[in-house]
Amino acid sequence: MSLAFSFHSIPTDLDVVIIGAGPSGSIAASLLHQQGKKVLVLEKQFFPRFSIGESLLPCCMEIIKEAKMLDAVNNAGFQFKNGAAFQYGEHYTTFDFNDKYTPGPGTTFQVERAQFDKLLADTAQNQGVDIRFGHTVEQIDLSEDPCLQVRNEHDEVYEIKAKYVLDASGFGRVLPKLLDLESPSSLPTRSAIFTHIEDNITDTDFDRNKILISVNPNDPSIWYWLIPFANGRSSIGVVGEPDKLMLQGHDLKTQLESMIAQEPSLHRLLAKANIIKECRELKGYSANVSTLATDKFALLGNAGEFLDPVFSSGVTIAMQSASLAVKTLIKQLNGHTVNWQQDYSAPLMQGVDTFRTYVQAWYDARFQQVIFHQGSNPKIKSMICSILAGYAWDMNNPYVSQSERRLNTLVELCPPITPFSFETQKIKNCV
Repeated sequence: MSLAFSFHSIPTDLDVVIIGAGPSGSIAASLLHQQGKKVLVLEKQFFPRFSIGESLLPCCMEIIKEAKMLDAVNNAGFQFKNGAAFQYGEHYTTFDFNDKYTPGPGTTFQVERAQFDKLLADTAQNQGVDIRFGHTVEQIDLSEDPCLQVRNEHDEVYEIKAKYVLDASGFGRVLPKLLDLESPSSLPTRSAIFTHIEDNITDTDFDRNKILISVNPNDPSIWYWLIPFANGRSSIGVVGEPDKLMLQGHDLKTQLESMIAQEPSLHRLLAKANIIKECRELKGYSANVSTLATDKFALLGNAGEFLDPVFSSGVTIAMQSASLAVKTLIKQLNGHTVNWQQDYSAPLMQGVDTFRTYVQAWYDARFQQVIFHQGSNPKIKSMICSILAGYAWDMNNPYVSQSERRLNTLVELCPPITPFSFETQKIKNCV
């Protein structure tokens, strides 16, 4: 538990202030604390709190281990995950992350983020990290060492100084807003409507060890996630352009149910499901910034750039950014000269840009062609599998190092797809 606040408890001689105690903030704080650095984490909310981004990728496990949190995560009882399944009409295919090209873990977990984020924050606190919940950063002055104005849960305002600031505020995007760093995303505006359900799935062929991504058979730019949890619950959501999801005059629950009804296989699978949480909507979530880092601050995870939820890259990018930023920051705090663009921003964006290639190709259906192609080359599939498993920084993988060119070549070898075969379509037309 965090200590009760008083103005006498404001720490001095801080090396780093971290804004946000989500995955990137807790991981960064743990890594810095291990190196003997004095860290304070300021978190606006109180945990547990709801968040999406519930399907982890195996790549995350290496960083969780680096932060000495692996035992806590392994023992928490989260839903085991070994891959991803994709469905488009009568097309169905799976990727087993153990069959990937890149070395490293091949399994991970599907998690309710309220419990997962609290577990990471609690573990960081148990390691000795100081986390203050209910503390909101309202202003920042970078004219000298960073100075932050903070308001606590008792509406008391105080100032705190540090040698460096890491922004791990996620969709709150604290520093991008305060420092006017936000810039338009290269991706079109999309919305997500989502909730949690008691799924009551009785289909014995359904694999709870994989996230299910379903494509709307009437519009392949609309897709659904189904993320099973360990307790018989699941996260369900639909993503698409806002005007394609919106039913005028209807609430989010009705809109979500209407969209699920458009995907027959998913509708049948969830025939006995019950919604157990308020339906929520996230609009225009894709974001970008003009600057990721300087010698006074760095942006982690969604505070810097968020692409799209389709390949569950959000938490992976957040953890990678924490690991990369801390390695660079330790050098700076130890008196070495660093180049934040060269040492942090560029390496981070290698992976982000790889994910961007496949996100854009998903929505224009090129990547869907590849995913649903039958008879794909096993070695190529293993390289694609590595990216889906989060290893988007493996420059030995040609589908990472030359992502756009390699993908386009692959698309030329894969015939276009439709949700139903020619024979099935003839039968449907006759009915």
